[in-house]
Amino acid sequence: MKRSEREDAVRRLMEQGPAPVPPDLCAEAVRRGERLLRRRRLARRVLWLLAWAAAVAFALWAADAHPWAEPPSRTTEPVSGW
Repeated sequence: MKRSEREDAVRRLMEQGPAPVPPDLCAEAVRRGERLLRRRRLARRVLWLLAWAAAVAFALWAADAHPWAEPPSRTTEPVSGW
């Protein structure tokens, strides 16, 4: 396409004016936006709940298992009868 043909095509498009917009476009966009926000809010709450549950489960496990303590040595048997 030559430059003059492109200019003519653009000029024709600009002279046509804007395309007609559906009358319910705004209402549909608002409805979809609200639905998207509700889903994001629910997902965020579920993830926070899972994070909180994981932290509680880890704290309970750590309180019971004492992972910071060194395990007793099991290389030799205890000596008795001296």
